[in-house]
Amino acid sequence: MKRFPILIKTEETLRSMGKVGRALFLFFAAMLVVSTVGLVYALESALLVESPARGGSLTEGIVGSPRFINPILALSDADRDLTALVYSGLLRATPEGGYVPDLASEYSVSEDGKIYTATLREGAVFHDGAPVTAEDIVFTVQKTQTPALKSPERANWDGVAVEAADERTVRFTLRSPYAPFVGNLALGILPKHLWEEVSDEAFPWSELNTRPVGSGPFKVRALSQTAGGIPSSYTLERFSRYALGEPFLSILTLNFYPSESELINALQSGEIESASGISPANLPDAKTAVSPLSRVFGIFFNQNNSEVLRDKDVRAALSMAIDRDKLVKDILRGYGTPLDLPVPPSLSPKNSRILKNTSSGVDDAAASARAYLESRGWKANESGVLQKKTGSGKSAKIIALSLDLATANVPELRAAAEFARSSWEKMGAGVEIKIYEPGDLSQNIIRPRKYEALLFGEVVGRELDLFAFWHSSQRNDPGLNIAMYANTAADKALEGLRATANGTERDNLYAAFEREIQKDIPAVFLYAPDFVYTVPDSLYGLSLGFVESPSDRFLSVARWHREVDFVWPIFINK
Repeated sequence: MKRFPILIKTEETLRSMGKVGRALFLFFAAMLVVSTVGLVYALESALLVESPARGGSLTEGIVGSPRFINPILALSDADRDLTALVYSGLLRATPEGGYVPDLASEYSVSEDGKIYTATLREGAVFHDGAPVTAEDIVFTVQKTQTPALKSPERANWDGVAVEAADERTVRFTLRSPYAPFVGNLALGILPKHLWEEVSDEAFPWSELNTRPVGSGPFKVRALSQTAGGIPSSYTLERFSRYALGEPFLSILTLNFYPSESELINALQSGEIESASGISPANLPDAKTAVSPLSRVFGIFFNQNNSEVLRDKDVRAALSMAIDRDKLVKDILRGYGTPLDLPVPPSLSPKNSRILKNTSSGVDDAAASARAYLESRGWKANESGVLQKKTGSGKSAKIIALSLDLATANVPELRAAAEFARSSWEKMGAGVEIKIYEPGDLSQNIIRPRKYEALLFGEVVGRELDLFAFWHSSQRNDPGLNIAMYANTAADKALEGLRATANGTERDNLYAAFEREIQKDIPAVFLYAPDFVYTVPDSLYGLSLGFVESPSDRFLSVARWHREVDFVWPIFINK
């Protein structure tokens, strides 16, 4: 065997040394090797970076049980949660509040704002391997528009014409410019080849609603059901061909519980690792991720049903009497933002007025409100309720400051209603709270507008489209203008907000709308709640950001991970 000269020279040198010399030589040589190895290890440790690795699982609990895991039929939070995981749209909303291409590789908008054209990403497929085509998008939109299906998404697609220009290009034509339309492109897409043989009558009852096939980040691996056929658990596995990249988590399991108390028990026992939607008062001692929820809760006045509420001074005093800071602290345990605006803080334009609540407590706020009304002629009767004489001669009469306050039988809303009543009674008002089950409240009270004051919440979309909540055309059912508000200047601003996508113009239009709301006081805005998500310490990559509905917690799900590798920076994202 050929020997290297350096080895021959080293061997000759060692032979010429004595025992002590050879021992010292070998010792220092060993030290050199150890030092070199240590130096390399230290250098590598300093340069290596942590990188998400695929693998791991997460088990989450949800109150309720899914019925329609279908983007055009989803009704409940459980429906929407699974739909968000299983389906994907042309665009995907981001935690930052915008949109990124998903099934689409790109999209464009015509100069007049009426035509949206999307080009599908090459290689986009459904969970069963079938390609996603423009015909799937056309089919999904047309099914959404079908009156017989009564899709909750139908109103968003009213008057929109959809056509497939070719296999990978789809075109949407609007009757008039509508800046918030871009949000519609995040609608989950149904696979036409699986659904086209299902009649409209059978559509809601199809097995595809409980064993869905989509193109989202996760696909259904297994379904567990109760003896009555109600889903009790879904096991989802990552979809390796997901358009935005294979998720890191291997398995995502969703367990369903009939009540919040059972959900909390499962969380505390370790049966599940994460949960959302737990009332602030019942939150367990665990790690939480918190983000503002895009909802506004307030007390909306129906002046048609209450003479006393037609008095603007009364409405101003009712707003003045409530200390929002204390309400958020006491009722929401601090998980919320005080408001006197019709939009949540995450959507407030730059030039929007910010609430400055300077009162130091309910009593101070109520005393200020009482003094305000007394300065305008209101006086307490023998029962302590403020009253005022109006009119003269035969038309003279005494009006008492009393009203009914309706709300849903939900712990948070009941507590907020009691807080408002206490504040108003200290001011000098007589208040009767009326509690209804949510379904009864919606069907028999809100829809026919049978209330004087209503404590309720509004979900404000990320496009800041307030038309349905405040435009005068929406005062009657099925419109959502529950304050029965009518103001020509406000209408004009709301119409302008829908027509323009220019940021500066939108800010100015909103400011104009806000001025009218502040002048007219059609409602008492109270708070925007926080979305609180209980998660394990070992879950990384979660980004909540903008949360319009609880299912938005899954917007970043493809980046969630529990495993990590240490790699050289040059290999990141390779």
